[in-house]
Amino acid sequence: MMHHVNGKGLQLQGNKGNGNHVRRLSMELVRTYENMRKLASANAVVVFSLSSCCMCHVVKSLLFGLGVGPTIVELDEEKNGKEMQAVLYGLVGDGEQPLPAVFVGGKFLGGVQTVMSSHINGTLVPLLKDAGALWL
Repeated sequence: MMHHVNGKGLQLQGNKGNGNHVRRLSMELVRTYENMRKLASANAVVVFSLSSCCMCHVVKSLLFGLGVGPTIVELDEEKNGKEMQAVLYGLVGDGEQPLPAVFVGGKFLGGVQTVMSSHINGTLVPLLKDAGALWL
């Protein structure tokens, strides 16, 4: 994921899904984005979630079951949760649900589909170990 700040806002560019996508965030959301990026970089695993979201619960349960203690941000309980959700929409491709949003080692991993696929194909645990979220 690359990001560029100019006078009009923040441009997020990544190649999630079926090719490259670019999202532009307003200057008002740049501070929110930077705070989220700092949080993700300072913690091994961060899950942005909604407390009533069943798929968010699935991801959190999987991580807890693996022995990970992720930092969890429940957007519906945060003062600027709507702004954070808008930033997450900027990270995902068209038509994709942005929650849950899982960051591992400071990098955006994805949502429930990516996390579950990584778990099934055996790549999730090595990612978690590399990020320092698992020691075994």
